Amino acid sequence: MRVLCVHAHFDDFEFVAAGTFELLRRRAAPDFRARVVVCTDSRSGHHFRTSAETAGVRHAEQQASAAIGHYEFEVLKKPDGKPFERGCHTLSDELLAALWQSIRDFEPDYLFCPPLPSDPLAGVHPDHITVAEAVRRVAYLINVPHAFLAEYPVADETKSRWVKTPVILNTYDGYMAGANAADIVVDVEEAFDVIAEESWCHQSQINEWLPWVARHHMEPTPNLAAWKGKLRERFNRQAGELGLPAGRAHEVFAPTAWGIVPTVEQLERDLPVSVDPARRARLAERLARWGG
Repeated sequence: MRVLCVHAHFDDFEFVAAGTFELLRRRAAPDFRARVVVCTDSRSGHHFRTSAETAGVRHAEQQASAAIGHYEFEVLKKPDGKPFERGCHTLSDELLAALWQSIRDFEPDYLFCPPLPSDPLAGVHPDHITVAEAVRRVAYLINVPHAFLAEYPVADETKSRWVKTPVILNTYDGYMAGANAADIVVDVEEAFDVIAEESWCHQSQINEWLPWVARHHMEPTPNLAAWKGKLRERFNRQAGELGLPAGRAHEVFAPTAWGIVPTVEQLERDLPVSVDPARRARLAERLARWGG
């Protein structure tokens, strides 16, 4: 199995899918590959570090997290090989082409990405919804070998490589409070310590940027033990929003029709999911309708 998580920023992955990736790795290793693609170098997300310093620090933090989680880490590059230096505020042909190439290179079975808001009152992070929209727009083109010839020319257009289209799942997005879906739920309590250790790697976020932003109501945290307490509170708030039991860590996902439409049975076979009977029936009906 190959799983890919596409997000806008360093540290987005750890808060939405790190536990699921860890459980999959434990279950499927060594026949398992996981990759996290970050679509910006995040140089603009700091208040006292220079842009170049911020990019370097955040890159190193993500590498440290990847070493703990045993996943591959890729900073998305433009077709000219340069990183996307600022936030993904708007869609561009460069972003679409780069994502298309990255997905085709890895050929994931499952692709995890941010959701798009369905409620106009929901809060949003502009970079998150741009990445979500980019994945949605690229999904159909994954197995179109000449979709971006201008950006990625080929020597012989008569020879093409077939690439499978993945199942595409939306993750939870804390910026979209009240508009998140929990169609499938993964109990990641067994991986809680790994999630804490991976996210703790992002010191420039946890102890510098997020306290500055203020909207997260987060003060600097002195050590990993204290961070685990804050992370537990975060999971409990998420549980309250989604109607899940508190006291255990859960990650939630929503299947889309952007890529290959799965069945409930496929999701239950491939992922460590838990679906209550009522929610399962609704999800099965929807997926069957989407799949024809």
